[in-house]
Amino acid sequence: MNRILLAATIGLLAAATASVQAASVQAASVQAASEPLIVVEDRGGVSALPHYQALNPQDSDRTTPPVPGPAPRVGSAADAEAAMLPVRSVRLSPGDEPRRVIRAPGLTPLFLVGDDDRSRAWLRQRRAALQELRAVGLVVNVASPDALAALRRLAPGLTLSPASGDDLAQRLGIRHYPVLITATGIEP
Repeated sequence: MNRILLAATIGLLAAATASVQAASVQAASVQAASEPLIVVEDRGGVSALPHYQALNPQDSDRTTPPVPGPAPRVGSAADAEAAMLPVRSVRLSPGDEPRRVIRAPGLTPLFLVGDDDRSRAWLRQRRAALQELRAVGLVVNVASPDALAALRRLAPGLTLSPASGDDLAQRLGIRHYPVLITATGIEP
């Protein structure tokens, strides 16, 4: 008889403890939900709320479906590229990079240029060799789509993409451009 009474008491105690814990978790979530959000930065634009509403289980008991917002606008490749500009590589500047040997098997030849006189002259002089290597160009300092287009007109047939060269400069110890980087070396 005492064992049955003890088991019943333990069961009631466990149920009471679980009930108190559930109530405290619910009170904490209500308090957290009632505190105002802190906006760190707001640049305006279209609200992202419609994209997150499907993830919010609290809205699942609504009787009316949410009003769909406008779909995000996907522009052309030129629009996406223009959004990347201006590109500034603070670790790189126009100048003479010393020639040196590297070991990077499998590396696709690439070159770094900027929107400056030295890079423009370098592109004109090396265009045929760069095409033969099928080298890919990174424009590491360029301010506008027009400046990028002018560089591309100097080097038809070459791929020129705007991109920061800071990470590459740090990894390879490069300080200046224009420069050609191949699997076996770095050369001005």
